[in-house]
Amino acid sequence: MTEYNINNTKFLKDIEYPKDLKKLNLMNLRELADEVREYLIDTISRIGGHLGASLGVCELTLALHYVFDTPDDKIIWDVGHQAYIHKILTGRKEQLKTIRQKNGISGFLKRSESEYDVFGAGHATTSISAALGIATARDFSKKNFKVISVIGDGSMTGGMAYEAMNNIGLLKKDIIVILNDNKMSIAPNVWSLQNYFNDLMTNDTYNKFRSKVWELTEVFDKKNSDRLRKVGAKIEGSIKSVVTPGMLFEALGFRYFGPANGHNVVNLVKMLEELKRMPGPILLHIITEKGKGPSYATDHPQKIHALNPFDKSTGIEHKKSTVSTYTKEFGTALVELAKNDPKIIAVNAAMPDGTGLNLIQKEIPDRYFDVGIAEQHAVTFCAGLATEGYTPVAAIYSTFLQRAFDQIVHDVAIQKLPVIFVMDRAGLVGADGPTHHGAFDLTYMRLIPGMVLMAPKDENELRHMLFTATRYKRGPIAIRYPRGNALGVKKEDFNLLEIGKAETVKKGSDLAVLAIGNMVQNSLDSEKYLEESGISAEIINARFIKPLDRELLYDVFSRFSKIITVEDNTVVGGFGSAVAEFAAENNLKSDLLIHGIPDRFIEHGKPEELHEELRLDPKGIAGVIKEFLTKEKVAEKN
Repeated sequence: MTEYNINNTKFLKDIEYPKDLKKLNLMNLRELADEVREYLIDTISRIGGHLGASLGVCELTLALHYVFDTPDDKIIWDVGHQAYIHKILTGRKEQLKTIRQKNGISGFLKRSESEYDVFGAGHATTSISAALGIATARDFSKKNFKVISVIGDGSMTGGMAYEAMNNIGLLKKDIIVILNDNKMSIAPNVWSLQNYFNDLMTNDTYNKFRSKVWELTEVFDKKNSDRLRKVGAKIEGSIKSVVTPGMLFEALGFRYFGPANGHNVVNLVKMLEELKRMPGPILLHIITEKGKGPSYATDHPQKIHALNPFDKSTGIEHKKSTVSTYTKEFGTALVELAKNDPKIIAVNAAMPDGTGLNLIQKEIPDRYFDVGIAEQHAVTFCAGLATEGYTPVAAIYSTFLQRAFDQIVHDVAIQKLPVIFVMDRAGLVGADGPTHHGAFDLTYMRLIPGMVLMAPKDENELRHMLFTATRYKRGPIAIRYPRGNALGVKKEDFNLLEIGKAETVKKGSDLAVLAIGNMVQNSLDSEKYLEESGISAEIINARFIKPLDRELLYDVFSRFSKIITVEDNTVVGGFGSAVAEFAAENNLKSDLLIHGIPDRFIEHGKPEELHEELRLDPKGIAGVIKEFLTKEKVAEKN
């Protein structure tokens, strides 16, 4: 594949920072947009990454940095998926080739990476709240700069955006909010206002009135024309409050402008120049196309959201593993169970493909609900379903479920409602980094009274756990599993697991290894390294983080003087902590080592790279075991 050569571009080769952008003629921005788009596609086709959202805001990004004096003026992006072109224009053009790779630049906004990254953004719906905080600090400090929030790619389905807008409207802060309306989040948008906007964009009454007022005033002299336009503007304002999307936003205290074409960079610049001079809360509504550019992106905007390396001419990803993923295995198992149980309802927050619920969406659409980027609502919605005897399955990424912690506690657990939480992307997810690692779920779910929490060692155990969860009616129950390929074991029929019962998968004599989830296989695979030192480890698949298998633990502590726990969760308050608490409560004296993710945020990189760094891969686990047994550092063989 021929590499895209920036040196052959007319404009992009000379753009390093926004100050270089401002040297161009306004009309040059159209050609620059094509160059930037091609460079982005070429780069991401080689390394993978989030493509669709950034392609959609290409012209907007150019216009923003052309009009505003960044970084003095503050642009706050909602979700870093939109910010790849922002990175290209702010000193990271060459570094884009390292995005989401270990020791490379982040796939999201990161304050420590650039002064142009005003506010870190990994999760959605944060930009307007952050903008209000920044604008309020500006006013306290008596400084003079503009604050612009760019929200979209589905983020307006989250309630936090409206909470912030309501607050801004009351305070009448000088903030510009740009609504990037691409009708998508990752999947097609479930924003009910979307249909409202789409219908009213083309409303004949409003558009004919507006165009006629402005056309007719052209025939008068300037004095009369201005006066008539003022009258027309007042009438237009009244009509706009009834027949345009502005009704909602103006009710929240914003001056509404739009909808505007988000791919006409010249008009965007002109519009932003005007809005820059206006005080007070302003909302600019632009219409964009997610994945704008290549035909394969237009045809499959959901697929183009995030890609592995792919052929840039066709959009087809390079050959992937034939082993099924945990996500797909979960989705398949849920469909099997739901076909035999009409009470099972599937709920997710804008991630049907990512959670595997696209399968039930296709097979049993009337029992599938996508609530948008609204995890809090998703959980309480499930709680309501459970009160009426249904079996709701809330499939939400581990890191995103953190946003609904209060609802899990108050609306589900206190009421002992049988809601099933299925947490995909548990542990270290890789290239998306600290905002997306599922490093805390064992901790935040374990502390909730009445919660049953489990993690499978392979895809069959995932099937059994899901089956068990659908039969459990005494309260909430949760399953967590990693992103990526499963182990490829032969499929088994559903089996009912005994709640809180672990299993010994390998006998040993020198120490016991209590492992959970995907760390069970890594612990088993560490045996070949332990054999070099003549170490015999007993490997136990804990299965349940809560409740623990107390009978097995009594036995293990009675037989072994040294015990190690292994988990891909923070060592603070997770599985190892649960075992330590059990030992302390029962005055058990064996040496216990808790091995897992250290008490710090872990940067991005491939999961296998991060596991190696944290010594959670088979070789690393073996090394930790050797050191634990000898109390000395053991040099690893190269």
